[in-house]
Parts: sequence; C-alpha cells; structure tokens
Amino acid sequence: MLKVWGRANSVNVKKVLWMLDEIGIPYERADAGLEHGVVDTPEYRAMNPNGRVPTIEDDGFVLWESNSILRYLAMKHDSALYPADPAARASADRWMDWQLSTLSPAERALFWGLVRTPPEKRDMASVMAAAKAAGACWSIVDAWIARHGGPYLDGRAMTIADIVLGCYARRWFGEEVRVEGMPHLPALAAWYAKAGERPGFVRWVAVRMS
Repeated sequence: MLKVWGRANSVNVKKVLWMLDEIGIPYERADAGLEHGVVDTPEYRAMNPNGRVPTIEDDGFVLWESNSILRYLAMKHDSALYPADPAARASADRWMDWQLSTLSPAERALFWGLVRTPPEKRDMASVMAAAKAAGACWSIVDAWIARHGGPYLDGRAMTIADIVLGCYARRWFGEEVRVEGMPHLPALAAWYAKAGERPGFVRWVAVRMS
C-alpha cells in the first residue's frame, strides 16, 4: 500500500492528500514534521535528505517534492487531472512551477506571520508587505481565469494545477489571514468556490489552518 509521510496541516501534504482522494486509491499516512518529529531521524533522511514533508513510498519507489508526487500519481493511475495533450499538460506544469517560483515566496510571511506566530511576536510590516505581494500574484490568476472563462484554471477541465493553487488559495481566502487592503478578485473567488466543492478539498484543505 502507498504510504505518505507528512502532517495533515502542511500545505504541501494537503496537495497529496487531496490528490489521493481524487484518484481514489488506498494509502497509509504517518505524521511527520514540526511537533511530530520523524524528519530528522536517519531513517527518514535516508528517504528524503531534505528532511521535509511530504514523502511517499509506493511499491519500493520513494519520492519527495509535492508537485512531483502529484504528477507521478496522475501518470501511474492514468488520471485525466494531468492531461495527455502536450499543451494542456505544459500549462498545468506552468502553474505548478509558478507556485514554487513566484507565489510561495510572496505569500510565505503572510501565512507564517499570522497563523504560526503568536500575536505578540508578529512583524506586521512584514505581514502587510507579504499581503501586498500575494495580492499581486493572485491578481495574475484572477485575470487569467477571467480571460479564459473558468471554471478551472485552464477552462472546463480540472487539472492537478487546480489542486496545487487551490491549497494555497485556502490561505488567501481564509479568515485566519485577512488583513486590511487585500484586493477583491471576483474571478479568483468563483474559481476557489468551484474548487471548494471537491470532497478532497473539503476533507483536507477547508479545515482551520494551524
């Protein structure tokens, strides 16, 4: 049986758990990371030298990096969430790479500053700067969806890119990170509502952030 190492409140683990719900295969999950430890043990570092989550083991094959895990699962189980058409697949890859290169660095201080930092220790200047940077990123997605008609990132069909960005959009739209001046993005909000209908989103992503 497929095994997943990672705490359920990690955004990158959430991607994998949502994906597993979408493709409907059995798996076992073991808590790892932060308060759960595990990731600094020799056994775990032998699997994932980065000491991060998630990591999966599938029939003896070990893989880390959440976006790569989603691609692997989709290809192994022949999921339409990773389209066979080269252009459609490349577009999904584009958004997943954009999450890593652009969105995550922009919004990190917003999430960590408000969700994982006690109020008395918050650097609100850093939080507000991150809110502005994240807003600029999400404005790009909003304009893209408005131009291409939705309801998903690339039109009528959902892809693994919707899972990846949907997990991060939970941070943007969550009441836990609301600050003054965050832009109203109607196309993005409609896309997020559509993604929020998926059972895997409800089960793993919609829960309160911690």
